[in-house]
Amino acid sequence: MPSINDAGRSAALRRALRACLAAGLLAGAAGTAGAQPAPGLVVRQLSFEGNRALEDEVLAASIATTKSSWFATFPVVRAAKLGEKRYLDEQQFRRDVLRLVLLYRRSGFLEAEVDTVVRRTPEDVYITFRITEGPPVLVTSIAINGLEAVAERSRIVRDLPLRVAEPFDRLLLQATADTLVRRLRDRGYPAAQVFSGFDVDRTARAAAVTLEAAPGDSVVVGPITVTGTQRVDTTLVRDLLATRPGRPFSGKDLLASQVSLYTSDLFRFASVDVDSAWTPGPTPVPIRVQVGEGRFHEVRAFGGYGTDDCLRTGAGYTERNLLGEGRILDLSLRFSKLGVGSPTRVEGIANTICSPIEDDSIGSGKLNFSATLGVRRPAFLSYRNVGTATLFAERRSEVRVYRREELGFSLGLARQAWNRFPISVQYRLGYGRTEALPANYCANFNACTPEDITQFQQRRLLGVVSLNATLNRTNNPIDPSRGRLTSFEVAHSGAITGSSDLQYFTRGVVDASWYRPIGRQGVLALRARGGYVYAPKVAFDSGAVSYVPPEQRFYAGGPNDVRGYERNELGPVVYVIEDADLPADLDDIDPEDLRFSATGGNTLFVANAELRFPAPVFHGRLRLALFVDAGGVWQLGTEDAPPSEFRVTPGFGIRLATPLGPARLDVGYNPYDRQVGALYRETPDGELILVTSDFSAPKRREYTIHFAVGHAF
Repeated sequence: MPSINDAGRSAALRRALRACLAAGLLAGAAGTAGAQPAPGLVVRQLSFEGNRALEDEVLAASIATTKSSWFATFPVVRAAKLGEKRYLDEQQFRRDVLRLVLLYRRSGFLEAEVDTVVRRTPEDVYITFRITEGPPVLVTSIAINGLEAVAERSRIVRDLPLRVAEPFDRLLLQATADTLVRRLRDRGYPAAQVFSGFDVDRTARAAAVTLEAAPGDSVVVGPITVTGTQRVDTTLVRDLLATRPGRPFSGKDLLASQVSLYTSDLFRFASVDVDSAWTPGPTPVPIRVQVGEGRFHEVRAFGGYGTDDCLRTGAGYTERNLLGEGRILDLSLRFSKLGVGSPTRVEGIANTICSPIEDDSIGSGKLNFSATLGVRRPAFLSYRNVGTATLFAERRSEVRVYRREELGFSLGLARQAWNRFPISVQYRLGYGRTEALPANYCANFNACTPEDITQFQQRRLLGVVSLNATLNRTNNPIDPSRGRLTSFEVAHSGAITGSSDLQYFTRGVVDASWYRPIGRQGVLALRARGGYVYAPKVAFDSGAVSYVPPEQRFYAGGPNDVRGYERNELGPVVYVIEDADLPADLDDIDPEDLRFSATGGNTLFVANAELRFPAPVFHGRLRLALFVDAGGVWQLGTEDAPPSEFRVTPGFGIRLATPLGPARLDVGYNPYDRQVGALYRETPDGELILVTSDFSAPKRREYTIHFAVGHAF
């Protein structure tokens, strides 16, 4: 049986081929249309009925008649004379019937009939194409000859676009021949050809297909010629190639070489192919590499706004081909929390556009910054590898959780393996400190006095070795509709990595997503994400505890996991109230007097299910979503651990297609009160005293709204 990914490619191929055919038919319409006719009736409706094998979009693309824009057709707004109006050309409309019949016959439906229903008014026209597809001609057999001497024949002929017992689609027949040619080229036959033939029995509605392959000679790679370089050394270009002289020829290697050249960030154009001067035969095949060098100096700047960052800005400089050996130097400087974090706090800004984080003294109390100096080397030891070395100084934070300042360096190696399976290894050594709310240390480690808390906030070395791997089997990296995506992350910090005491841990995360088409344009997306972090016990004055630094703990809630909660709101929490604001009865506490902080945990599990489907209007760019998110964060293996529960929050969303990915608005329903946690009162001298261990503040509202770019998963 074909795999999910093979089925996804086959379905995508069918849609692409039919779109190409539709474009060809439309181009023919343009060629016969002649001069633009004078405006006539406005096309207010264009619809199709009875079509099952071909989608509305394919049919609409194959005809010359087009519908006016939504603003010109929707009854409520069309009176305002908005939108682009498209007019009926009577001659092209009559030809459209023939175009649809031709499209169906090429798709295997020889008995298809197309009729029209037209309603006219003095100014408008409403058109419906009624299609009777009829039974298709089915493929009864596919004979592939000429591959008897070719190795791995069974793999070459597996999962072809045209299949037995499916409609005889002429475009899929050509795609099948092209697929065989590509697979033969991938296995060392650069001169391979495939000729197709068929015999159709209209009475029996059967088609017998024959494919004759002429593989030619299996050859090796000959000399490689590089042209177009000026400053980049040709030796580096050859290092970036996936093939070498003397190796078996492979079309896949040529494509991988071209991708490697582009991703090196050194070239604006790259082409790797067989030299046109080569004559097919048993001799080695010469390869010609043509490149066009890109810009070697680049200055960039940006600015913007984020819900959790307030105002942010940054600048950068890139120097390519450093010292003439292909190295790439990157300098970058970024700032966030502008307008709310000290020393850039402006009361007017903090109380307005930064109001969601204005009261966050730990995560947003100071300006965040990041300064990095990095050097990348493509083709490091192998064309698949990219080596990096970076110096950094930064202050980063997580909303209402922690703030970390750090200075250090990192070394990394990223390897692009076959089948879209990138792997990266990094070593990072930093010297810094992490600050969290005092209640965080008090609740987790019984460190409730300023003196005890100081132990956790001292500057220390942190060395981390991490491994990341991603297995991408989706049909689209931005908006997938079929396939799966799995990622793994493991990080370790200990004495062997150069870390100080209180910085030892091992952390692992697995994230898996699945995508399935539902109907013609719907998508069912599922995701499961889990993680665990282990830390050895460390002795303190308060006793022995497993200390996990706040920045390595797990948190949940926000636009990309459980959307019924604000960012970091799901999981173990603590509450703090000043001594003077604590009433005699806890039920009388004013929620405005409470300070809320997520303490995180060592165990995470989140599951998501989302159904995405086109909106009834603007369905080409606007989509809707129904989702159910569930998850929780726990502190396992610890006595008197803060309580946490598994929560489920449904919701709905809107997605607008943009060049950067779908811009989305999600609304999650949350019927729960805030998480149960410890309540502390803070004395004037900064000491924290436990009031109760099972306090829960009422939730301000039941609906949580998130704005973001890109799918949640």
